[in-house]
Amino acid sequence: SSCLEGGRISTTTYSVTGMTCGHCVASVTEEIQKLSGVTSVVIDLRPDDASVVEVTSDAPLDVAAVAAAVDEAGYQLSPA
Repeated sequence: SSCLEGGRISTTTYSVTGMTCGHCVASVTEEIQKLSGVTSVVIDLRPDDASVVEVTSDAPLDVAAVAAAVDEAGYQLSPA
C-alpha cells in the first residue's frame, strides 16, 4: 500500500444497507458526490448484505456528512 504524504487523499470504506439494484447505486453515488472534496465513489453492490461504498476525497470526510448523504438517498450507513 502506498502512503501519501500529508494525507491529501483519503479513501474510506463504508457499509450501506438496503441497496438492491443499480438505481440504488446511482442514488447513493450522486448524493455522496455532492459532498465537498469527494473525487470518487465506488460501490460494490451486495443486494443480500451491506453494500461496500468506497469514497475517495481530497480530505478526510465527516462521517456524519456521509451518513446524511446516504440517508438523503434513502439508505442507511451501517456501523463499520
